[in-house]
Amino acid sequence: MSTVGIDESQLLVKHIENQASRAQAEGEISLGSRFERFLTAMEIVADWLTVLFAVNFGYALYLVLGFGKSAHHALAAQFYISTAIAAFYVLLLDRDGAYRSSNSLLRIKETERSLRVSFQAFVLILPMTFFSNYASLRWVFLIAMLFVPLLQAIEKQILFNVSRALRARNVGVQRVLVYGAGTSGRRVVSAILRAPKLGLTPVALIDDDPELKGQDVFEYAYRRGQSVQVISGPVTKDLLRRYQCGMLVIAIPSLGREKFSSAVQAARSSGVRLAYIPGQAIASDYWTEYADIDGILLSVFGQPAHQWQYEVAKRAFDFLAAIALLILLFPLCLILAIMIRLDSPGPMLFKQQRVGKNGKLFTLFKFRTMRVTAPAYQFSPTESNDPRITRVGRFLRRTSLDELAQLINVVRGDMSLVGPRPEMPFIVQQYSTAHTQRLRVKPGITGLWQLSADRAFQIHENIQYDLYYIRHRGFFMDFAILLHTMIFAMHGV
Repeated sequence: MSTVGIDESQLLVKHIENQASRAQAEGEISLGSRFERFLTAMEIVADWLTVLFAVNFGYALYLVLGFGKSAHHALAAQFYISTAIAAFYVLLLDRDGAYRSSNSLLRIKETERSLRVSFQAFVLILPMTFFSNYASLRWVFLIAMLFVPLLQAIEKQILFNVSRALRARNVGVQRVLVYGAGTSGRRVVSAILRAPKLGLTPVALIDDDPELKGQDVFEYAYRRGQSVQVISGPVTKDLLRRYQCGMLVIAIPSLGREKFSSAVQAARSSGVRLAYIPGQAIASDYWTEYADIDGILLSVFGQPAHQWQYEVAKRAFDFLAAIALLILLFPLCLILAIMIRLDSPGPMLFKQQRVGKNGKLFTLFKFRTMRVTAPAYQFSPTESNDPRITRVGRFLRRTSLDELAQLINVVRGDMSLVGPRPEMPFIVQQYSTAHTQRLRVKPGITGLWQLSADRAFQIHENIQYDLYYIRHRGFFMDFAILLHTMIFAMHGV
């Protein structure tokens, strides 16, 4: 028996047997076929070039900083060394599953993998440098591995945009209709949009609820970009042909047998490939692992493992990093405090009771962005022109500088640098079973929801980000989120 965790970015599908047999007869190896293999090859080359550039950049920086006055090596040797290191790094990425079809939520796991592989490469290669004739190599390698995750995050974004541009021009893509406009349907659409290598493009969501017709369903992303419109069901042969559908995905785990059979029959009679989400397979309300027993998928309910080593290391890093940032950013915080006091009457800091880990209340600190006459406890503004927000407050919210005061909460141990946003008590009182999972971990200043386009809406309306983080969190993921915060979060709301 092999046990695997299902990533939020992967499309969990089962092919109908006769459809799979026909696909094999036609030579279809995967969903993306030749298009997918082309993009994978392009990604491998891009990763190799990125690491090659990082190693050579590290050598150049080594010489510029003056480390190379006593020891350096010839350019020809540097070329062979950098080529070998880049090839070894790509092999480590491949071993870690970097070249599979799908991307993760906000591409966080790709950056997490880059950080993890950089660490692995560092541990494996650094000892070898002490047996090398080139004393400069260890410094060059250290500098290179510090830059690789940052460069790869930028590289992946560029490749992602190129893949989307190719898909927008219908290069090697297959049109997909998704049956079900609920949470599962949106997750499927978002997963497909985030994984252009699959060679699939969702053209519409089908739903039997007429009130949903015409609504736009957006992907989970940094900005509200691509969306898919909801059309009225039911699924019929004519509907599939009208939209020139190549694949139908049934994204309603609880769909009744009659409607399921009808959709399957419509797909078969139209010659459309079929995929579906097994009942209860991706329910996010519970902590589950998945086991494949001779082709039968079992969902195993359980509790998350307590990683005390990770918790101790995370707390130590949070404390030291928060202290360093408070000292480094003190002049900026002083300027912000003066701006707030000059702009509107009232204190520079805003204090409010929030709910932390295990439901414990604590006092949250923020630089004040609203007028003192605004009620202390109500839903946060979702529009920048909200009359409660001051002029300086709009700037602080747009740049997220109002969050800097929460470094005090991190030092005190109420919060972490990375984690779900803490909510007000009156909202937590309305939590469902799924929402209460947010309280398993310490809240944070930044996180997946804070990076996404959905931060313009209420937290509890977009719980999938926090559930994803809680399920996959680890030291490298925390660093990945911090790295994405520096790269992608400066666009504002």
